[in-house]
Amino acid sequence: MIQAGQSLGSKMKSVVRDVPDFPKPGILFKDLSPLLKDSELCKEIIRHLVTELAPLKPDALVCLESRGFWFGLPVALELGIPMIPMRKQGKLPYTCIAQEYQLEYGTAKIEMHIDALEKGWNVVVHDDLLATGGTAEAAAKLVHKAGAKVSAFSFLVELEFLEGRKAIKNTSEQIYSLLKY
Repeated sequence: MIQAGQSLGSKMKSVVRDVPDFPKPGILFKDLSPLLKDSELCKEIIRHLVTELAPLKPDALVCLESRGFWFGLPVALELGIPMIPMRKQGKLPYTCIAQEYQLEYGTAKIEMHIDALEKGWNVVVHDDLLATGGTAEAAAKLVHKAGAKVSAFSFLVELEFLEGRKAIKNTSEQIYSLLKY
């Protein structure tokens, strides 16, 4: 239960659900979907993200499928900028550019429409969770392929023990996480 006067991170932590052995044995999955049941908490998260990102004056917010979309669209709307979806291979209908990245059990690709970003744009990459940094690093490479620059990364949750910051800090030192484990 959320108490009056709690910090945003504490409020989020009280709602995020731990799911053991998902998606495989030995993994403790941080389920963020319970956040969506609390509209006031969602509004607070959006306000906080907007406050953090507005000074950067981004031209676009690149959001990763699918949980990055949850807060990415309302934040982009509040900032008055486009929300650019990056999706798994084969999910976008138009001509795409792609970036492969490493998974613990193989490789995957993320894609973005070829005309989604303008050259020279200042972009923030947003996702729900920073773990090893592989997806965020691939997103940054894809932004660079499009001729834009990543000025910051934004996450709801960061699993610090997986050291994902190491994979992305050379792209931008501006890495925002609302809740850290």
